[in-house]
Amino acid sequence: MNVLLTGGAGFVGTHVAVALVEAGHDVVLVDNFSNSHPEAVRRLGEITGRELACYAADCTDATALSSVFEEHRIDAVVHCAGLKAVGESTERPTLYYRTNLDAVLTLVETMAEHEVYRLVFSSSATIYGDPQTVPIPEDAPLTATNPYGATKLFAERILTDLAAADPRWRVTNLRYFNPIGAHPSGLIGEDPDGVPNNLFPYIAQVAAGRRERLQVFGADYATPDGTGVRDYLHVLDLAEGHVAALEHLDEVAPDPDTGTGRCRAYNLGTGRGLSVLEAIKAFEEASSRPVPHEITQRRPGDIAVCYADPSRAQRELGWQARRDVATACADAWRWQSRNPGGFTG
Repeated sequence: MNVLLTGGAGFVGTHVAVALVEAGHDVVLVDNFSNSHPEAVRRLGEITGRELACYAADCTDATALSSVFEEHRIDAVVHCAGLKAVGESTERPTLYYRTNLDAVLTLVETMAEHEVYRLVFSSSATIYGDPQTVPIPEDAPLTATNPYGATKLFAERILTDLAAADPRWRVTNLRYFNPIGAHPSGLIGEDPDGVPNNLFPYIAQVAAGRRERLQVFGADYATPDGTGVRDYLHVLDLAEGHVAALEHLDEVAPDPDTGTGRCRAYNLGTGRGLSVLEAIKAFEEASSRPVPHEITQRRPGDIAVCYADPSRAQRELGWQARRDVATACADAWRWQSRNPGGFTG
């Protein structure tokens, strides 16, 4: 299958590209490089043994997108592009709404113009808000507590309505939890711009000596050790989930409640929770380095526990997370230690 992968130079996108190539698909990349680097694309060539076509383009640019479809016969799209920092989204909400939603609308309109109706969308577990119960099933109440999550929730609604209106569409929304780790080669991994927004890249930079210590936001939650619990899955497992969803698109059934719209949502997670202190300990063991940390006040909007019920993906896609946290930490440390300044360092 010829697959257009948006955001293909990013952390998730590069690993999805590798998984797609290894599964026998041909991949065309699109990325605006606002939070990624062309070096990542070059390294994809080292890993896959082939030079992947890559276009420096924004998904909000209909003309640029259309030219890619005109140059390549695209069978399906995996849409990973988008702004993703929760904190930044609360400070610049209009930027997130404009960018993430315009990208989805422009992409599906361009796809329809070129008669491409298969789409895998990278959604997020943030659309569950503060869950009422855990593990979280796909039919749990949906509510976003920040603009980033709201863009994912609204995008899912757009795609659900689109599939209901036009029976040619086959859409899968992947609600993934917290990707960690890196490719075992150490050639690609998470390279945050500035101060990391996510826990594991920050832990890795503290272990490497780039940052003095980690702040643990709150140790008085109703969890075994008082710190927040999340579902962390290896980015390679996440990437393989995209491949499974792509190859299942033609089998997507109509919505069981309405009988219309071939659009389906799946959680991608391990189904297990890991606390912040457990994450620190796991990384210390993998890196043989201390991770100095201090307990500080809770952050507004943080929740105590969030982890997935991934049984639907296992049952319908034949997918489940296979790699453990120790493997993810070892791979992340290999990436960090070999690339102390990221792709540009």
